[in-house]
Amino acid sequence: MRIVADLTKCEGLGMCEAMAPDFFEVDEEGTVEVLDDAPGEEHRGDLTAAVDACPVLALSLQG
Repeated sequence: MRIVADLTKCEGLGMCEAMAPDFFEVDEEGTVEVLDDAPGEEHRGDLTAAVDACPVLALSLQG
């Protein structure tokens, strides 16, 4: 599984960071930073919730 962030869509709202702080961080410029872009399958539930929480659809999971 791979986390993909579309930085052209990101508005830095921080929903992803609130849902999965081990994997996402919003930087000082208000853009998401993916902390681990290839997490283990055991994190799929938390990551799916974080991706689904993004109001601007800037995140996706591949694989």
